[in-house]
Amino acid sequence: MKLSGKVAIITGGSRGIGKATASIFAKEGASVVITAKDNTRLQSAARELGVVGFAGDIRKNDDVENIVKRTLDRFGKIDILVNNAGMLPKVKPLHEIPEEEWNEVIDINLTGQFRFTKAVVPHMMKNGGCIINISSDAGLKSFENFEVDSYSATKAALIHLTKTWAIEYAKHKIRVNCICPGVIETDMTEPYLRTEADRAMMVAEHPIGRIGNPDDVAKAILYFASEDSSWITGAILPVDGGVTIK
Repeated sequence: MKLSGKVAIITGGSRGIGKATASIFAKEGASVVITAKDNTRLQSAARELGVVGFAGDIRKNDDVENIVKRTLDRFGKIDILVNNAGMLPKVKPLHEIPEEEWNEVIDINLTGQFRFTKAVVPHMMKNGGCIINISSDAGLKSFENFEVDSYSATKAALIHLTKTWAIEYAKHKIRVNCICPGVIETDMTEPYLRTEADRAMMVAEHPIGRIGNPDDVAKAILYFASEDSSWITGAILPVDGGVTIK
């Protein structure tokens, strides 16, 4: 039970990587709070996993602070934050991106992570803690025919913020690390995997020879959340089947 006695908040926890992480955290003994905007889907996932679901919009500071307060009221502390929530806009070149869409992606994928981290850090400063940011391999390198500039910008920024926060809060025994997944089979990537040709092309991009699944990432998140990585902070870990080494 690697997380026995720990309390974790996982944003975007009702599906995909967040849901897989909540499942493995609960099995490892953590008290888990998952968050999402869609309360119906959130509560269904919470019941399925045996965890707590607090609904809220990562774009609204009041919602973020309310989730943190309810977690503290319920469990008395917060040991782990997984900044997983995010969105992937439709592929289009820069000159076709409406400013409203650009701002929405920044708000959800970057400012939302800022809001949650800002809300939990004062409580972690008392006894230490662990923050895991979920970025992307698109934050590490550019990919031809993957024109999602706002998404790539937020993921690159989150990588650098991981290093900034790691240095800033190391003296408070707060570790901050980052995972950069490749293509993971989730609702978010489903539009890119609809045909056998699409799937074959995606598989061919990964030297390991397959697309990732949510558990591949969840196991890496567990490593950073547990004492197995107690001497690691500011690390950026690609979990991408080898894409970024090409």
